[in-house]
Amino acid sequence: MKRIFILFLPYLFLLGCIKNNPDPSWISVGTWVLEENPNSVNATGVLTSNITDAWVFMDGELIGVFEVPFKVPILDKGNHTITIYPTVKNNGISATKKIYPFLEPYEINVELVQNETVSINPVTRYYAGVKFWIEDFEDSVVEIADGPSSSVTLERTNDPSVLNSAINEGYYGRIQLNSSNDNWVGSTIANSSGTLEMDLPRGREVYLEIDYHNTNQLVTGVLAINSAGFPTDNVHVRLNAQEDTEVVWKKIYIDLREIVSASTSAQYFEFSFKALLDAGDITGEVNIDNIKAVYF
Repeated sequence: MKRIFILFLPYLFLLGCIKNNPDPSWISVGTWVLEENPNSVNATGVLTSNITDAWVFMDGELIGVFEVPFKVPILDKGNHTITIYPTVKNNGISATKKIYPFLEPYEINVELVQNETVSINPVTRYYAGVKFWIEDFEDSVVEIADGPSSSVTLERTNDPSVLNSAINEGYYGRIQLNSSNDNWVGSTIANSSGTLEMDLPRGREVYLEIDYHNTNQLVTGVLAINSAGFPTDNVHVRLNAQEDTEVVWKKIYIDLREIVSASTSAQYFEFSFKALLDAGDITGEVNIDNIKAVYF
């Protein structure tokens, strides 16, 4: 909380100064648009996003961190450069807002006029050199395999009652749980196309993006595989269940840097997933799509 308070000090200072300067300029910033980068060297898959916030700088000086859309006063006028960085809820935590390191900032030169508002509609895209591993369930060969302890299987489906054309190309993955079959364990080990053997970079940014639509919790993890082929399962982030009547597709950005960097004996990495029927429920469902490992 102390860190977040410090981030907002510039904005609080501005608000205090407005009392003595009732004629500020204003900037109004809309929601983010994620577009394709024509210079990308790797396939990005479907461009889904959940860019909820923005770090805002003027001429290199921090203005503040804000949830989009927003409108803020600027105690200045004339020509200035506004730079806006796409910001996400790290690991889905609202209190942890981090500039997403794989997306380009939006920069614009503006003319500020006292008592007038400049409207900015920020656009971003993945940097051209970003690398991806993607499971989008469009190929009949799925790279996530059911574990031997699973009582249900991961199904590739295009059920129109859940399908969203803006998120799912044609298919997505589904896990259906009930009181008789209440457990699913999946991983990228021993899938139909072999292991991923991902050589994720240590000491650098690594993320896992997931689109999900769930009435049952799902737990994600990273498997660190040593030289003897034995995995260490680093259970990481839990995707909480949504209410049956309110369930929608959501997106989360899961920060893997700490786990990957700390796995010094790992030769490579795989991903794990677990779903156990939530206590008190007789059925539960997890739908997932556009699972992406993202790194440089």
